[in-house]
Amino acid sequence: MTDASAADRPALDRLWAVVPAGGAGTRLWPLSRAAHPKFLLDLTGSGRTLLQGTVDRLQPLVGRRVVVVTGAVHERAVRRQLPAVERVLAEPSPRDSMAAIGWAAALLEREDPDALLGSFAADHVIWEDEAFRTCVEEAARVADTGLLVTIGIEPTEPATGFGYVRAGDPLDGFATARRVEEFVEKPDLGRAREYVASGRYRWNAGMFLCRAGVLLDLLAEHHPDLAASLREIAAEPDTLERRWPGLTRIAIDHAVAEPAAAAGRVAMVPGPFAWEDLGDFAALGAMRPRTTAGVQVLGDAALVHAPGSTGLVVPAAGRTVAVVGLEDVVVVDTGDAVLVTTYARAQEVKDVVDALKREGRTDLT
Repeated sequence: MTDASAADRPALDRLWAVVPAGGAGTRLWPLSRAAHPKFLLDLTGSGRTLLQGTVDRLQPLVGRRVVVVTGAVHERAVRRQLPAVERVLAEPSPRDSMAAIGWAAALLEREDPDALLGSFAADHVIWEDEAFRTCVEEAARVADTGLLVTIGIEPTEPATGFGYVRAGDPLDGFATARRVEEFVEKPDLGRAREYVASGRYRWNAGMFLCRAGVLLDLLAEHHPDLAASLREIAAEPDTLERRWPGLTRIAIDHAVAEPAAAAGRVAMVPGPFAWEDLGDFAALGAMRPRTTAGVQVLGDAALVHAPGSTGLVVPAAGRTVAVVGLEDVVVVDTGDAVLVTTYARAQEVKDVVDALKREGRTDLT
């Protein structure tokens, strides 16, 4: 439970937003590349990149208490896009989400033993900002009791690309929070349908809130070397380059959330807002309004001619694109590469990127 010093300061006053900004978004190739991944792109047509939109959404809650963790190769671009964010941590190499979030937690723990952190991915799209903030406020208060808290998204379909959270009993003293009984890996379609029909499961959107010290203590129970190394890096920043390559590469879900849920130490606050992680072009197309007859267009709709067609067209190279009589097609033209696929096969775009990497085509990946 909270101690006396923490009780004197409302949870929101101690909440830091930690924004992991990593990954290449290979299922959105050729728009998203290793050097310029999807979180640095404006994929919503808002004039703001996904990263900027994430920080915009969080600042009314946390003000300047924002930490962005990104790869060293993206540090300069992140700082350009977020000039008001003072704390940008640059990872020497990718070590997955636990190392990124844990590094921020270790730094915050040293500065304020009562600090709370909320981890929010840089490449998610969330509508209904007020509902999002109300949800985070409740989650922060729950996290202040010493629990790890996740925000669960109500499924809109039996998706097989997301993990699920099974909700348990309501948590006393809170409006909507519930105990978490289990985190479930990405299911097959049959199980996904059962989960959605039961009404007991939510999508795991990877948004977690916890007291910084509690998160590291939970990590230490199953990965003591990783927790110790992160705390040592925070205490001795000049050891970062030496220690970082040896850190265990593991996601926060596997390192902390799943074992903590099994021990009854995780809560879930339902997220009553529309959410999308833009994992592939099918998701991007479903999110966007139709800007010309039949198809969605990301970019200049005047460049696209698509009689009798449905799907998504991205004329990023500034050239005219014509699509005739095709259903649920995806066409992306970036000038140096052209992708043609369908919504049904959108997840397989990653295979193209893998093949290009094997061929040594770093200019395209």
